[in-house]
Amino acid sequence: MSFLGLKKLDWYIMKKFIMTFFMALLLIIVIVIIFDISEKIDDFVEKEAPLRAIIFDYYVNFVPYFINMFSPLFVFITVIFFTSRLAANSEIVAILSCGISYHRMMVPYMISAALIAALSLNLNLFVIPRANADRIQFEKRYTKSKAQASSRNIHYQIAPGQFVYVESFSSWNNTAYRFTLEEVENNRIVSKTTAETAQWDSTTASWKLLNYFTRAYGEGVLSDRIIESGSQKDTTIALTITDFYHNNKTVETLAYKQLNDLIETQNLRGDANVMYSEIEWHKRWALPFSAFVLTIMGVSLSSRKKRGGIGFNLGIGIALSFSYILFLKFSEMFVYTGALPPGVALWLPNIIFTIIAAILYKVAPK
Repeated sequence: MSFLGLKKLDWYIMKKFIMTFFMALLLIIVIVIIFDISEKIDDFVEKEAPLRAIIFDYYVNFVPYFINMFSPLFVFITVIFFTSRLAANSEIVAILSCGISYHRMMVPYMISAALIAALSLNLNLFVIPRANADRIQFEKRYTKSKAQASSRNIHYQIAPGQFVYVESFSSWNNTAYRFTLEEVENNRIVSKTTAETAQWDSTTASWKLLNYFTRAYGEGVLSDRIIESGSQKDTTIALTITDFYHNNKTVETLAYKQLNDLIETQNLRGDANVMYSEIEWHKRWALPFSAFVLTIMGVSLSSRKKRGGIGFNLGIGIALSFSYILFLKFSEMFVYTGALPPGVALWLPNIIFTIIAAILYKVAPK
């Protein structure tokens, strides 16, 4: 049993870790699905959702989303639970008495955490975006939650030197009101097209401008002139209807490459909605890293035998894991308010909990 240098004890701990983790997942998922059904059953009946769509479009796609969202909770409770049992049965005392150091005992724990982190990362990058697309589409059709579109005072740089301003946008009829398109060269406006409304035409993938006029600007102060006007005109620009719907829900449906492309495009345009994309990007990487941090914390807290048994350790584990998840959600508010950039805000919980884990790990062997 020395495959990859691992001993029988390593395989024993890894088996306990992984099996307990997936058993906790299965138990919690069943409970959550039951509660979710009881909450949404009225919507399903009212909107006549087919049973096949409920099972395969919603709940099959809901499971990986839920697993990943609460993976820190599952990891922490798993480590606390089975490590406390090892300590209660004096198995950890026996391990350390055999000459195995506390640091060496952590090796199978960290390998197991790496496997869970790799699973979470693959779910984040490849599986969950595709699953979210079907799940969110189902929610839009059969539940009361609706996607919200950007609506007021929208400014975009859609291409170098090309700017769009929209006073308001209606998601009901896919129409932009008080539409303005400006062309800029050498920091000077050379032309401006304005229209009362711009309506999206899905058949031609273009905007239909109503009551428009185009004004050209020369070098002089009074050199502007109207070169074109009319009641209707079709125009194609690097702006589509989907650009008005990129919020915290829609970015969850984008594959990794699509998300990177969207962030690049939104940064070019100066789109305020880029914060949703950047939050999603950092969350996909930060969440799997928590498996390492919470594993170290869990072992450090539960490796010593306590008089109260595993109940006390489980209570601490649940409290700390929920505090991590709440902190991760709360840190997003720092981005929305502009207090912190997404890269700092989304990694802040990991940084703080890493410091706590380091302190606990240093104290634990003593």
